[in-house]
Amino acid sequence: MSSITISHLYAGYNKVHVIQDLSMNVGDGETVALLGTNGNGKSTLMRCVMGLLRPYEGSIKLEIDGLSHELVGMETEEIVSLGIAMVPEGRRLFPRLTVEENLTIGAFRTAARPALARNLEFCFEAFPRLRERRHQLAGSMSGGEQQMVALARALMSEPRVLLVDEPSVGLAPLFVTRTIEKIKELKESRGLTVLMAEQNFHQALKIADRGYVIVEGEIAFEGNSAAELNDNELIQKFYMGV
Repeated sequence: MSSITISHLYAGYNKVHVIQDLSMNVGDGETVALLGTNGNGKSTLMRCVMGLLRPYEGSIKLEIDGLSHELVGMETEEIVSLGIAMVPEGRRLFPRLTVEENLTIGAFRTAARPALARNLEFCFEAFPRLRERRHQLAGSMSGGEQQMVALARALMSEPRVLLVDEPSVGLAPLFVTRTIEKIKELKESRGLTVLMAEQNFHQALKIADRGYVIVEGEIAFEGNSAAELNDNELIQKFYMGV
C-alpha cells in the first residue's frame, strides 16, 4: 500500500510564492494527473514532494505499508529510500555516461542494490532499444530514447511511488504517445502509484484514473474521472479554446 496526501501546502522561491494552500492526494495504485499550463506550479509541487524544495508551510505525507512518513523536512536521499522516484522534466541524464551506467546509478537506493541485475534485465525487456544501445552515451540519443532511459533509471530504484514531471516535453507526437502508453504499462506491471504532471491534456487522460487542474499554484478543479475532467469548463478554456 502506498499513497501521498498533500495538505495546505505553500511553496515558492525566495519571496515569490508559487504554490498557494494546495491540498490533494494520490491513492494506492492510482495514476493521478496534475494538469496545467506552463508556470502554474506543477514542477514546483514535484520538487516539494522529492525534498528538492522546502515548502513554507503545509504537510506532505507518504503512507506506505501502514506507516506514515512526513516528507517535509526530509532530505531527498531519505525520500528516495522510502520508495519514491521521479522522472524529472528534461530527463536530467548523465550525457557522458552510457545507457547502462545511467541505469546502474538509478539503483543506488540500498533496498534496490541486491536486485540490480534483475531490475536491469526488466528495464531491457521493457525497453528493447536500450538493450541494443546499452553501451551508447546517453547524450548522443534522441529525445524519445533519452526519455526511455529516464523512465528506466527511475525503475532501477524499485520505487513504490513514481513521479513523472512533464513526460511529453520536447518529444515528437509519436514518442509522446509511446511514452504515455509505457508509463501505463509499467505502472500496471510493477504495481506503482503514479503522480504525473502534464500539460498535454489529451495524452494524460489516456492513462489517468482521475486528476487535478492547477491554476496559479492552486487546485482549481478536481476530477474524479477522466470524463469529469473532459467536461470541465477550465479544461475546455485552457486546452480546447472554448
